[in-house]
Amino acid sequence: MATAATRSNPHPHILVFPYPAQGHMLALLDLTHQLALHGLTITILVTPKNLPFLSPLLSSHPSSITPLVFPFPSHPLIPPGVEHVKDVGNCGNRLIMAALGKLEDPLFNWFNSQSNPPVAIISDFFLGWTQHLATRLQIPRLAFFSTRAFLVSVFDYIWNNVEKVKCLSEVEFGHLPGSPVFKQEHLPSLFKLYKISDPDWEFVKDGLLANTKSWGYVLNSFDALEGEYVQWLKTHVMTWLNQCPDGSAVYVCFGSQKLLRKEQMEALANGLEKSDTRFIWVVKPGTTQQHVEGFGVVPDGFEQRTAGQAIVGGVMMLAWPMEADQFVNARLLVDDMGVGVRVCEGADSVPNSDELGRVISEAMTEGGGMKTKAKDLKEKAFAAVSHGGSSMNDLVRFVKELGKLGR
Repeated sequence: MATAATRSNPHPHILVFPYPAQGHMLALLDLTHQLALHGLTITILVTPKNLPFLSPLLSSHPSSITPLVFPFPSHPLIPPGVEHVKDVGNCGNRLIMAALGKLEDPLFNWFNSQSNPPVAIISDFFLGWTQHLATRLQIPRLAFFSTRAFLVSVFDYIWNNVEKVKCLSEVEFGHLPGSPVFKQEHLPSLFKLYKISDPDWEFVKDGLLANTKSWGYVLNSFDALEGEYVQWLKTHVMTWLNQCPDGSAVYVCFGSQKLLRKEQMEALANGLEKSDTRFIWVVKPGTTQQHVEGFGVVPDGFEQRTAGQAIVGGVMMLAWPMEADQFVNARLLVDDMGVGVRVCEGADSVPNSDELGRVISEAMTEGGGMKTKAKDLKEKAFAAVSHGGSSMNDLVRFVKELGKLGR
């Protein structure tokens, strides 16, 4: 097990613990980068197979960021070698969350063995059990949410009212602006999968409720693209995009965990082709068996017919919510903010390719109001993280509060 080096510098020492899922981890690592730029000393806890995610940070901040590597705890339902949600899908979240909970005692012992232990913990909201660890250590813990305040509000309500919400076909959130209503099947997947009395699920519920007892929340409130982080684009994709007029290309992506069935792939491909619109389609790679069954397979001849119009491989957004928090995100973007169009919904739905093509074409050629709102939101987001912006000011205040803990 790797350990953090003893440090003599006066900067506050913080433990950062990301959850091993793409949308969760990248957002918290980006915050970690910002904290390091503001002078904090940081130890990041990961398991062995997630260590490569830290390479850019460790290269940029060799003297202020140190990895802490613990073995991934075993779980009877998790195959050996699995340490990331991408290997088990959303349905495996409860198993990953329960397994990582076994690190509480080893972490407690590690803290007590350090001459300069962290003075606070920043951990993902899926790791709510770290609140109990922080209580034992008598240090503050901050819950990091890679999502927006809207989803956090939904999460807090449903997990505090499980039995009531489970009995409803539609759930009204009267305490939220606009009193949004969600169908039961459109609630976050983690909640829909919850089973009362199952030990792992009860552990998950306890952790999510423990988040409300944390010292504070850190929210990714300007994440207008569902928390999706694009690490890089290949040179030929950017070259092609630079030749397109601004706002003329559609970005098609269903996240790092969702693989479309054969019928869905064919309907989406036909719709895109009929829309006569430039697009980039990111297709998640599947296993050999999944490809044999048609999952994630682009229809024959599609690439040749759309060459120059589209590139299958990596970015505007139309909503097809399927699972997890996507229905909540779609509600916010489409209904509340007016910066998106819902083209289909449901993991098992197959869109009508003619209707899909029409909606895409109209959104790209006639969606002036939506585009204006989206552009305005983008400008506000950039302003927020610029010098003097609201998010940057919040970050500075946040660092100052953490600085007080090190005194």
